[in-house]
Amino acid sequence: MTPAVFQRITPGMPRNPASRRSLLFWTLSVFVFFPPATRAQTRELTMQFTPAETSIKFTLGDILHTVHGSFQLKRGEIGYTFADQSVRGALVADAASGQSGNRSRDRRMHKDILESAKFPEIIFRPDRVEGIVSASGNSTVQVHGIFSIHGAEHELTMPVRVQVFPDHWTADTHFNIPYVKWGIKNPSTFFLRVSESVEIDVHATGVQPHLPAGK
Repeated sequence: MTPAVFQRITPGMPRNPASRRSLLFWTLSVFVFFPPATRAQTRELTMQFTPAETSIKFTLGDILHTVHGSFQLKRGEIGYTFADQSVRGALVADAASGQSGNRSRDRRMHKDILESAKFPEIIFRPDRVEGIVSASGNSTVQVHGIFSIHGAEHELTMPVRVQVFPDHWTADTHFNIPYVKWGIKNPSTFFLRVSESVEIDVHATGVQPHLPAGK
């Protein structure tokens, strides 16, 4: 096919061969240096937490036995941006929902320890992630943020395992809260000595998050 014929049947292409080569170069560059998966990762993954699908459990050890209990989630949403691994959102637990199965012990916990009537919410606000969350499969990352409890804010880093499936996701974490160091009253008595830190386990699951296009 002659150049003249080629130009007649491709009116959208530049007539100058050098211009055509330049256009082809930039077109290929877009796909080589910015493939679809990379471009898609400029979007955000959003995980909506619901109280019914989230469990928050605590474990407090003492000399004689271990105390187990739970709190209820009030609301929560976490957003993660793939491009720069930034994170936003908050998880909010109901402080007054804390229970260990012993009424007198729980009354003291709410009245004298947590003062839940005065400080009704326990909040974690993530601000950065160490590691990369995958849009599918398993990921384990370190999530740093601000933990607010009993009217004060504290820095906290927790390991989080995220599993993304075709139709749902799960998230799990286990971490310690040094509540005495954070200025919360130690519930120990002359006859009962408890640990100065409490272990927290969180498990959540939800429907498929808003994944980037092409994932």
